[in-house]
Amino acid sequence: MLSTLIASAAIWTASWYGPGYHGKITANGEVFNQWGSTAAHKTLPFGTRVKVCNRDLCETVRINDRGPFIYGRDIDLSRGTAERIGIVNRGVAPVTYTIIN
Repeated sequence: MLSTLIASAAIWTASWYGPGYHGKITANGEVFNQWGSTAAHKTLPFGTRVKVCNRDLCETVRINDRGPFIYGRDIDLSRGTAERIGIVNRGVAPVTYTIIN
């Protein structure tokens, strides 16, 4: 079945997390894998899939945690996702996003 688009591409400020949280329980009750394709968001329902892009590097993540809790940040990506889209060295970066379900 094809995914349904529920929001057009826009910009978020993304950060990433991993070390110190790897193996701990996320807000939805699963074990956090810093190398997985997951993310934390303050309000999106658990299980929401979001395509995040840094220029031409994109990855689809699943919301499984809550955060980020630092003002001005919109989404916390797993470390693996941040590496794959090229933002891990910057720590915080603008990304385009599209919410899909």
